[in-house]
Amino acid sequence: MNRRFIQLTAAALTTLAATWPAQAQTEIQWWHSMGGALGEALNGLADKFNASQKDYKVVATYKGQYPESMTAAIAAFRAGNAPHLLQVFEVGTATMMAAKGAIVPVATVMANANEPFDPHAYLPTVVGYYTDLKGNMLSFPFNSSTVMFYINKDAFKKAGLDPNKAPKTWKEVLAAAEKLKASGQECVYTTSWPSWMHIENFSAWHNVPIGTKQNGMGGLDTVFTINSPLHVRHIAMLGDMAKKGLFTYAGRTNQGDAKFSSGECAMFTGSAGAQAGIKKAAKFDWSINFIPYHDDVKGAPQNSIIGGASVWVMGGKKPEEYKGVAKFMAFLSRPEIQMEWHTTTGYVPITQASYELTRKSGYYDKNPGADMPVKQLTNKPPTENSKGLRFGNFVQGRTVIEEELEAVFAGKKDAKTALDDAVRRGNEILRQFEAANK
Repeated sequence: MNRRFIQLTAAALTTLAATWPAQAQTEIQWWHSMGGALGEALNGLADKFNASQKDYKVVATYKGQYPESMTAAIAAFRAGNAPHLLQVFEVGTATMMAAKGAIVPVATVMANANEPFDPHAYLPTVVGYYTDLKGNMLSFPFNSSTVMFYINKDAFKKAGLDPNKAPKTWKEVLAAAEKLKASGQECVYTTSWPSWMHIENFSAWHNVPIGTKQNGMGGLDTVFTINSPLHVRHIAMLGDMAKKGLFTYAGRTNQGDAKFSSGECAMFTGSAGAQAGIKKAAKFDWSINFIPYHDDVKGAPQNSIIGGASVWVMGGKKPEEYKGVAKFMAFLSRPEIQMEWHTTTGYVPITQASYELTRKSGYYDKNPGADMPVKQLTNKPPTENSKGLRFGNFVQGRTVIEEELEAVFAGKKDAKTALDDAVRRGNEILRQFEAANK
């Protein structure tokens, strides 16, 4: 064949190929609820995945706080334009499970895409929360955390307290609070997520139930038990602290984080994931510690329970899109990716391999306390009271609890009346959910 002809043909084909449109990437829409430093870290994961391959593009979009993003996604599903992925906080698990047709179990998505997936690779305290009774993973554990206790070591020094000995019991917290107040500290103690800390984790940490039927995991016909003598005593203590100016109420979500990281408050209970923001903003020395407990309660401390959120796969998408979703979840499960997420944000590494990789890297030696959340979650083998909770419509249930706690903190109700009212009102929500999902 004529050499000149071959050259011209090759050139023509090259020119033609250059004018063809590049194969379009399949977009994967991911709605989330992370702002600030955590949002930056989340966007970094999406960018890293997008750079690692050319077929799929994850588009991460902030949709407001957890309740807002969940409501928006369910409305979008009904309208036929839901995202592929939705980050949902742990208390939305039962509601998402009941949303028939709106979600596709992660185990199904991974199996259909032939992506390697072993639920046993994930930490038991994490995976148990997001699986059904047969052990199938329903959603993908993502930003798993637990409540931790933080102290401002500089404020402790100023008050004449040992900055290297954080209070371990609530008696010790009260004693430290008095000294901090006397030293001129205006905000002594605050908390983020009050129900998650002072009802849900408090109950697990003291091995007492939040509700019957294994905290709702054993059936829809559960009822709340958060008006026990121990619960009443603890909430009454907080009400008394608020009255004396030893406890400052910050709000229902993570508003307490800023009060601590700015130096306004000296002691703080909040998510392990608050560490990212504290590292960025704090201009003082601080430490992360186990949450306090009442030392006269037999068996305490037990283990804390997870919070944070998981990623749910929404229904109604094309097979090719689900392949991209599966590839992204396989990417997120890689030990090195999980290690990066864990060390950047303070969230718990969700797999045993990522925890071991982080430990071997020397990160925990260089950052004392960074492994505290995993140690607290695994302090003792979980019991029926401490493996988690699964209450229907618990977004509304938690709102009821928080309204009643606010009444105590403001001095408008005593703890017994408020918690009795929380149980009565909460049980009405549970019965509505049970009736709708029989």
